[in-house]
Amino acid sequence: MADNSVEGLKARYGDRWRWLALVTVVTGTMATVLSATVVNVALHDIMVEFGIRQGQVHWLATGFIAAMTTTMLASSWLLDHFGVRKTLATAMFLFTLISVAGGFASSPEQLIAARIGQGAMAGLMQPMGMYLVFRIFPRNRRGQAMGIYGMGVILAPALGPVLGGFLVDQLSWRYVMFAPAPVTLVGVLMAWRFLPLPVSRPAPYRFDLPGLVLLGVTIALSLDTLNRLQQADGQQAWIAAEALLALATLVFFIFRERRTRHPLVNISLLRKPSFFYACLGAMALGFALFGSTYLIPLFVQTALGFTATEAGLLMLPAGIVLGMIFPLAGRLADKQSARKLVIFGIAVFALSAVLFALSDLDLAFGWLVLWAVLGRIGIGFMLPALSTGALNPLEPRELGAGSSTLNFMRQLGGAFGVNLVALTIEFGEHSAGMPTINAFHSAWWLVAAFVAVAAIPVWRMRV
Repeated sequence: MADNSVEGLKARYGDRWRWLALVTVVTGTMATVLSATVVNVALHDIMVEFGIRQGQVHWLATGFIAAMTTTMLASSWLLDHFGVRKTLATAMFLFTLISVAGGFASSPEQLIAARIGQGAMAGLMQPMGMYLVFRIFPRNRRGQAMGIYGMGVILAPALGPVLGGFLVDQLSWRYVMFAPAPVTLVGVLMAWRFLPLPVSRPAPYRFDLPGLVLLGVTIALSLDTLNRLQQADGQQAWIAAEALLALATLVFFIFRERRTRHPLVNISLLRKPSFFYACLGAMALGFALFGSTYLIPLFVQTALGFTATEAGLLMLPAGIVLGMIFPLAGRLADKQSARKLVIFGIAVFALSAVLFALSDLDLAFGWLVLWAVLGRIGIGFMLPALSTGALNPLEPRELGAGSSTLNFMRQLGGAFGVNLVALTIEFGEHSAGMPTINAFHSAWWLVAAFVAVAAIPVWRMRV
């Protein structure tokens, strides 16, 4: 039987074992994060096949994001009890099975359940990569490693619409569900071969299941409230009741986390200024990434009259440039001030959003590509620096909770960002039932303002 201790892996692969382990988690990350956005281009075909409306089909996206955001915080307990090798391999295997089952769904309810299951497994996997980087790489190589890992987190949502459009047009929407399965199955084999066994484990402690349930209910109610606001006529009482219930469950969640011995969220970490401010920056990053990924294709197709293929191609150069920027930004994060790099990224992304907000109907395709590229350059500088700025000051025993909390905050920003952008468009100017370019301009100004304001807490990171 192969020795998967750190010493055994070093003996088999030498110093490159760290990079093999990193490639393993990037494989899983890219497949699962891709699933978060790739389904968006298939929603129309799914609605036609099952005869359902927007009020039901939106849960294919919202359910995935809500489940993904919630289960991220369970990864710390799983890492402590089973280690990264068993946890990641199991999550990828279950993700594979759920994806295949979703592709064969015969009802919208089965498909929504599969999407929620995918999101739950994806949420468990995402923090594993950041945790692994900070456990196996020395301090002076973490930024470089985070730059490579971040490619999986950031490139996948950018490339998702391109892949999804091809699969839907050439094959069927069902292949959008099937597509990640071969990749994650390969990831299971890689995890068993390249990931290390834990050096030591803490004493067993009870999982905070009530906290997870309270958090899941809070997020689901909050997202559904925002979705209902898009068509609020006749639902005002329901929306108000749902919002109050979400607030009540949030209060109960915070109360429990402060009193339970082993909380889902380690509140004490948020008392550390650099970590707290980095979490606020991570929310802005999630808002920027998922909000813009949702907004760009919709903007250019609805307001500017581009085809779906053209919208996907517009995103492609931005994804390629982002892949080139990440290693550079990762190396800089090892040598430069984290807050200065994040502030630079915020400024560049905000400029991109402002340029989109000022775009008119006559703007050439090439300029739009440039605006998208600028936005991805900004995002590329933000992620590695935020990670090193947040996690470097933590103790080794705090890294599991720290990485899952930081990922949770980024995903939470993305979940609410997409809904707030959609809400802004819905309340904006319409013509013949469709949003005009002015409605999209309002959404772009919202994105620019939200991300720019995040520069205030990021500047206070002082790392």
